[in-house]
Amino acid sequence: MIAGPTPRVAALVLAAGRSTRMAPHNKLLAEVDSMPMVRRVVLMALSSRADPVIVVTGHQRARIEAALADLGATFVDNPDFATGLSTSLRRGVAALPADVDGVVVCLGDMPHVASATLDRLIAAFDPVEGRAICVPSRNGKRGNPVLFARQFFAEMQAVSGDTGARVLIGAHPEAVHEVATADDGILFDIDDSQALAEAYRAMPP
Repeated sequence: MIAGPTPRVAALVLAAGRSTRMAPHNKLLAEVDSMPMVRRVVLMALSSRADPVIVVTGHQRARIEAALADLGATFVDNPDFATGLSTSLRRGVAALPADVDGVVVCLGDMPHVASATLDRLIAAFDPVEGRAICVPSRNGKRGNPVLFARQFFAEMQAVSGDTGARVLIGAHPEAVHEVATADDGILFDIDDSQALAEAYRAMPP
C-alpha cells in the first residue's frame, strides 16, 4: 500500500561493474557530452522526482565516487562486484530507506536516458491499481530504467549471478505497466568501444 497520496520513489544507480569489454579502461568514466558517463546518469536521476538517489560502487570505487563527490548522491559499496550484477542490486536495495514505496533501477552505462522519463515512470506508478512494475517503451520496445514497487524488494534481493531485476518482469506480468516514451536513451547502453563512439555522436536528450 502506498504511504500517502504521492509515492516516494528512490533511484538506484548501478555503477560497480568491471567494464570487461572495454578493459583496461573503466567505461563509466569515459566522457559523454564532456563529462564521465556515470556522472551524467546520476545527474539525470538527481534532476528527476526520485528521492533519494543511491549509487552502488565497487570496481575502482574511489575513482567513481570522486567523479560524483559534489553531487550529493548516497554511495553504497559493493565489495562483491566481481561476482555479478545481482550483488550490486542486493546491496542497493538493502540500503533503501524504510519509507520508500518503490525504486527505479538505473544503469550506469545508459547516459542518454532523460530525467523526464523517470518522472513519467513515477507518475504512472500505482501498485494499488496494478501498476507495480513500470517499464519504459519506445515504439513498442521495452528498455531501462525500470521502476519496482516495494512488494518486490525481497525478490530483488534474492536474485543471483550476473542478472538484474528484469527477471521479475517475466515472473510478474500482471504487475507490469508499459510507459510509452519518445526517449531513445532507454534503449541505448554502452557495452564496448563502438557503442561509446556512437554515444559521442548521439544528441543529448
